[in-house]
Amino acid sequence: MKILTNIIVMLLLSARLFAQEEEIQQDEPDPTVRQKIQAARIAYITDQLALTPEESEKFWPIYREFTEKRQHLLKEYRQAKRNPDPNKTAEQNDKELVELSLKLKQQEVDLEKDYSAKLLKVISAQKLRTLPEAERKFRQMILDQIQRRQGKRDRLDRMRDRQQEKPQPRVD
Repeated sequence: MKILTNIIVMLLLSARLFAQEEEIQQDEPDPTVRQKIQAARIAYITDQLALTPEESEKFWPIYREFTEKRQHLLKEYRQAKRNPDPNKTAEQNDKELVELSLKLKQQEVDLEKDYSAKLLKVISAQKLRTLPEAERKFRQMILDQIQRRQGKRDRLDRMRDRQQEKPQPRVD
C-alpha cells in the first residue's frame, strides 16, 4: 500500500514538475497543476498518518476547512504587508504589521486548538501529533523536486548558450 501511494505521489508530482517551460513562467499556476499537487498531498499525508478509509473520510473535510482558514490568516498578513497605509510613516506601518502579526499568530493558535479538538474525535493523538511532520516532509519533497527541475533547466540553458557561442562552420 505504501509503495503504491508513493508511486501515485511521484507520478502526480512529476506531472507538475516536468511541465513545459512556459507553464513555469506563468504568474498563476494552472489550476489542474494545483489540483494534482493537492491530490498528491492528500495521498502522501494519508499514507504517512496511516489513515483508514473511515478515518480519511472524516479527517479530510475537517482538515481542509482548517487549512483554508489558516491560509486566510496568512493571506491577510501578506496583503497588509504589500499595501502599507500611504498616510502613515514607515515606522507606524511597521508597528501595525508587528501588531497584526501577533494578532494573527494568536488567531492561528486558537484555530489550531479548535481544530485539534475536532480532529481528535476522528484520529488518534499519535496521528495528530505526526501530522505537522508529514506536512513538512511533503513541502520539502515538493521544494526538492522544484530545485532539481530548476537545476535541470539551468543546465539546459547553459548548454544552449554554449551551442550559440560555438563558431558556425563556414560554408564556402
